[in-house]
Amino acid sequence: MSGLKIMLVAAEASGDALGAGLARALRARSPDIGFVGVGGPRMADEGIVSPFDIADLSIFGWIDGLRAYGRVKARVADTVALARRERPDAVILIDSWGFTIRVAQAIRAEMPAIKLIKYVGPQVWASRPGRAKTLAAAVDHLLALYHFDAPFFERAGLPTTVVGSQALHVDMHSADGARFRARHAIAPDAPLLLVLPGSRPSEIARMTPVYEGAVARLKAADPALNVAVVVAGTVAEDVTARVATWPFRVQLVQEAEKYDAMKAATVAMATSGTVSTELALAGAPMVIGYRFDPLSYAIMRPFFTGKFATLFNTAADEEIARELIQADATPERFAAAVGRLLSNHDLRQDQAARQTAALDLMGRGGPNPSDLAAQAVLDVIADSAPA
Repeated sequence: MSGLKIMLVAAEASGDALGAGLARALRARSPDIGFVGVGGPRMADEGIVSPFDIADLSIFGWIDGLRAYGRVKARVADTVALARRERPDAVILIDSWGFTIRVAQAIRAEMPAIKLIKYVGPQVWASRPGRAKTLAAAVDHLLALYHFDAPFFERAGLPTTVVGSQALHVDMHSADGARFRARHAIAPDAPLLLVLPGSRPSEIARMTPVYEGAVARLKAADPALNVAVVVAGTVAEDVTARVATWPFRVQLVQEAEKYDAMKAATVAMATSGTVSTELALAGAPMVIGYRFDPLSYAIMRPFFTGKFATLFNTAADEEIARELIQADATPERFAAAVGRLLSNHDLRQDQAARQTAALDLMGRGGPNPSDLAAQAVLDVIADSAPA
């Protein structure tokens, strides 16, 4: 399919990675496709130069969203202006519900001939199922990550292709826990707690003090416990500054050795997100937590309909990894849950095995999601072309 112009829109780091993978897969099928769009450094490496920095759009929760409303509105206008100027054949709107649904609705109203494809739907199985109808009215097709996503949107009349999650295709074969331990002088049989505080500034602000308190309790119980903290690139300076004030020794882990650290970990405690899938792929038993802005949580809580926050828990329909959300996300409860895992080898082995089984339910081992997404995009465009 020659002469196509495709616009990719991503507003966060995870979406930037998906957009870059999709651009590569599309180019492999049709080398002369032209790309424009909004994204971050990974999409820029694929030649997609964003008209603005997407860092300002990393927002989570209703209150944070209200505070950023003016900024988001301006960026929506900038994105629609790019579509107006470039007139692409299709716009792929990646994740970031609050931002991309506004872009979709604006483009649909002004330029109805442009095909709109959503890549990653809102988690309607967890909250606000009415968003399925909202999305169905705004776009032509959905690229969903998981099989349990599809029925919600198909019932709303939105054609859906399940492409799988790129997180399930992280290559852990080259990750080496022994190498990480040797590099940081951690004995092969020494306990290692890996802390993953998140990738959004709001997550770091709310969760880092909780983790500090939990680690303090665990270190008091076992002074020999080794602790490593993953420093995500987007919040590296913030995390580094906060951890520097902790009154005990902590090893900082950069993105380049994150998977080695996951393989090396005895136990992990992590802020809810894609990282839970990565930890499960590495075979690391974990405890998951999250804290929202209190007012956001009070507003959002009645809309939560799902049982779990962690995807593999949802797929298995059981709490394989302990979840500590909002009021439950305290240093005391984290220390207790992590301490149980640290002290019981059989418990760790059982949880790791059940996490792996849940990943299989999510579609681990399937075709590459970027390839499936690229083919679906081209099929949607072809189906809309005049005979």
